[in-house]
Formats: sequence, C-alpha cells, structure tokens
Amino acid sequence: MKKFDRKLILIDGSEYYGYGFGSFKEKITEIVFNTSLVGYQEIISDPSYTYQTVVMAYPLIGNYGIAEDDFETESPTIGGLVVRDYNDQPSNFRSQHTLSEIMKKYQIPGICGIDTRKLVRSIRDLGSRKVLITDAGTPLEEGIQKLKDYQIPKDAVSLVSRKTVEQFFIKNGAYHVAAIDCGMKQNIVRSLNRRGCNVTIFPWDASMEEIEKIKPDGIFLSNGPGDPADVQPVIELVKTLKGKYPIFGICLGHQIISLAYGAKTYKLKFGHRGGNHPVKNLLTGKIEMTSQNHSYAVDRESLANTRLKVTHLNLLDQTVEGVACEEDKVFSVQYHPESAPGPQDSSYLFEQFIEMMERTKNGETN
Repeated sequence: MKKFDRKLILIDGSEYYGYGFGSFKEKITEIVFNTSLVGYQEIISDPSYTYQTVVMAYPLIGNYGIAEDDFETESPTIGGLVVRDYNDQPSNFRSQHTLSEIMKKYQIPGICGIDTRKLVRSIRDLGSRKVLITDAGTPLEEGIQKLKDYQIPKDAVSLVSRKTVEQFFIKNGAYHVAAIDCGMKQNIVRSLNRRGCNVTIFPWDASMEEIEKIKPDGIFLSNGPGDPADVQPVIELVKTLKGKYPIFGICLGHQIISLAYGAKTYKLKFGHRGGNHPVKNLLTGKIEMTSQNHSYAVDRESLANTRLKVTHLNLLDQTVEGVACEEDKVFSVQYHPESAPGPQDSSYLFEQFIEMMERTKNGETN
C-alpha cells in the first residue's frame, strides 16, 4: 500500500493523513467545506475562496477534468483542496487538463484519501478554523506552533481585485453597468452581457468620480472573499452612490450594501457553501434552490434601524438572504443567481436589475 505523504494539522490538534496532488507547497489557511456534487473547477477558481482550504463533501473529484472555458478567474487563489477520492484520468470530451495539473500550475496544494465525512462533521461541530497542509512527517507540535504563530491576512479583496479598469462590451448593448470588483466571478459578466449590458469593471478602491465618468446606468457590487467590514472603501462608495443609481449586490456585495445602510454583519460558525440551499423569497412566497459561498451574514435585528427590508430568508437557519431599499432602487442577495442550480430559478434577479435601469433611464422614480 502506498505510504501517506501529506497530512492536515488543525489548530485543535487533530491530524488527517492522505496523499498529495497538485502543489506540494506547505500552506496555512482557514478550512471550510462545500456540499456541491459538481463544479470543482468553478470552486477552485472562485476568488471568494482566497485564504481558504475547501473540503469537498462529495467523494469523487477530478473525474471530468478541467475545461479552459469554465474558469471563474484567470488566476485561481484558493488556499487548498481536500477530497476523498481524486481521479487523475478524466473522461470528458471537453477536458483539456487534469485538476492536479491546474492546481500545480497555480500553487494550490491538494490532499486526497482522507475521511472527508469525519472532517466535514468536525467543521460543523467545531466551526471553521486554521489548518496546515504539510508533509506527513511534520511533527504535530511543530505544526500546532506554526498555526498559533500565523494570522490569516485581511487583504483578500485587494489581492484578488483587478488593478485596472476592464471593459466587456457587446454589440448593441442597451445598458452600461459599472461593476465593482471585490473578487468577481466571470459568469456574472457573462450573465450581464447576455441581457444586453455593457460592463465596465472597476478595481475595489475606485473613486466615485472615476465611476461617474462613464455615466453608468447601474452599479453592480460583486462577490468576494473575507470579512465585509475590512472593505471600507467600497462601503463608503456605496454610501455616496445609493439613491443616485440602481445598485445590485451579490454575496459580499450584499453584505457591503447592508453595512453601508447601517446594519451589522457577523461570522457564521461554518458558513454556507454548496448548491442546494433553500431560500424563501418573502415577496413571492416561492422557494429557490440556491448556490452559496460565504462565511459572513447580515444581522437581521440590526436591519430594523435601516431603510432596508428583508426580501429573502435561508430556510436552513433563517439567516438573511436578501435586502432591498425600493426608494433608492437598491437590492442584493446573499446567494449566487449566476450559478443557480436547477432551472435557473434565481436568474430573475438580473432581469429585475435591468428593469430598474430601464425605469431610471425613462425618468421613473420607482
């Protein structure tokens, strides 16, 4: 039997031995889990996983390889990947690389062969916490000391955001959207383009003056990694722009909008990550199956003193999944409508944004 060559050491002293794939770089990150059955390429290329190692709850990973067209960002920044069974011989006519090849290219360490059921349960019971991916021979005491000495950086958004303005224009675009890149997934751009929007993407620290120069029809606030309270420039930007333009926020953008209106956010014990979270739309009474990836949530009680109203609730734990201020034409959701599982039942949110921009162009006040 092949000898274990890699292991995980958690801050609580637990160890998980397995086999390495991808990069063999030693790394300390926060450990989280994802319950999605498919989509590992989208997961490893989602900037929201910066400084995080993801444990895949579904056991078989790598079996359909990697396709160049499916990346969510050009340079993945996920901290690491943990799986039960890794398949290095993909069967898929679209596959151009193995998962391990891509992870090696972007210095992403992977470990397979461990009991991911036990590890996921540990994260659920004890919460997300620091983990060291290291050589199997690393002494436990040495690993624990490394974890104690290491602080996970708070610069995740500035790390993954574009450094310059980029444009994604289409033929005969009817609307011009200014998107604030806090770690924006590429499928969001595609979703806006498909609906007739030209998209100009700005770095996370862009000024109001820079944005207003392009005379946008609406503002989009993207997803992204980390604590929303660390992204003060974007919070201040929303304070200056709200009421002037229609604003639509997703995930981190949802949290930033809530903070800009005076609400509070808090860190969840182990976050929401997966493609099957039931969310109730309080405006229609309908239930949506949603794709999620976040560690923080909006404090529902703190919204009582703001102009925001709760529009969506998570049915698993009653956390806030959507807010809106109708007078300002501002709304947001915690989940990812551009990644909606099933029959695209969350895509109506993009249409809602289009309608807001159209009404504003026509001079309608609400």
